[in-house]
Amino acid sequence: MPRMHVKPYDWIAVVIAVGWFASGGCGKDSEGEGPTAKSEPPAVAQKRPAGHDAADLAGKFPPLAALPEVPVPADNPMTPEKVELGRLLFFENRLSGDIEFSCASCHDPARGWGDEEEISTGYPGTRHWRNSQTVVNSAYLQKLFWGGEATSLEAQAKSAITGNLAGNGEPALIEERLAQIPEYVRRFQEAFGVDRPRFPLVLKAIATFERAEVISRDSAFDRYMRGDKSAMSESALRGKALFEGKAGCIQCHNGPLLSDENFHNLGVPKNPFFERDSFAQIALRYQHYIRGVPEEIYRAADHDMGLYYTTKRLEDQGKFRTPPLRYLPYSFPYMHDGVFLVLEEVIDFYDQGGGDDPGKSPLLKPLGLTDEEKQDLVEFLNSLAGSELIIARPELPPYVATEI
Repeated sequence: MPRMHVKPYDWIAVVIAVGWFASGGCGKDSEGEGPTAKSEPPAVAQKRPAGHDAADLAGKFPPLAALPEVPVPADNPMTPEKVELGRLLFFENRLSGDIEFSCASCHDPARGWGDEEEISTGYPGTRHWRNSQTVVNSAYLQKLFWGGEATSLEAQAKSAITGNLAGNGEPALIEERLAQIPEYVRRFQEAFGVDRPRFPLVLKAIATFERAEVISRDSAFDRYMRGDKSAMSESALRGKALFEGKAGCIQCHNGPLLSDENFHNLGVPKNPFFERDSFAQIALRYQHYIRGVPEEIYRAADHDMGLYYTTKRLEDQGKFRTPPLRYLPYSFPYMHDGVFLVLEEVIDFYDQGGGDDPGKSPLLKPLGLTDEEKQDLVEFLNSLAGSELIIARPELPPYVATEI
């Protein structure tokens, strides 16, 4: 069962971006009957309910499914030695510039493998500019980060370790630090057959650990989809029908991971956090600068520009990769800027048709959900989360100075 939080964060937008992308609503008025031969008054025209017609969506998107086995790249096969080395390195603070940060600093197992911050913490003296996503099941993704910039766990680890708002680590210095720790020298030898630690192999080991152990495939939804028809409650099943029909979530949240890994502008409101935190403002404007945003846009930009940073196409401003919807009860808050803290906020956001950004996706339309339907969606989204993955922090090996 999901953690029960005392905070109101509990069922946090588990759904994030839960693609209530409902392409729904806007149904035409049904035709009323005309006057009869007896000149009876015409019937009152009845409007179709808001939301999407399930028949319109049926078969048009990859179906929801249980998660398959984790894909493993040919150039980084799984071995027990790599998994154990990667476990240590995931928690190893000596991979960061100031030897204070580790992967687990922003992806803490006790915090849903995120950090429970609206905007993630950053390297000392800085702050990040986006919410830290959970890394649970990230092994299935082909596009990592909110902007999809990394295409593998190895590439994601490199960006996180070396990024100056994150780990701010320098590869050659990291290699030398690890070389002064005999246990790491031995473990790299066992895992990779090398005589000393190498930075590219650090990345491979961390990625192997994530593929092996940071995986959740035991949810009620997975069991149901594998044949156990008693695994999901009646409310969750009604929520699943809404998800695939009236609410239109399946338009973007589809397949086993419940993500199309595409990019959409939802009109997510700006988080007031940026108005009161100088470090966050600096980080955001720094992104505008280093991503090569044109001067006229840089001067006016007051929000995260998303996919535009990569493509420089105006129509991509405010677009972000669709997040998966698994493990979400443990990994709040939600959206790229962490603006929604509770599930009710997220559902209401999509129910009203998203935000008011002029570039908002046409898939977002008012849904007309009832209170009961909203609760059923909550139950379905909770059914996507399996048991909580808790991994104890390992004891890290010490330095042992050697003769030069």
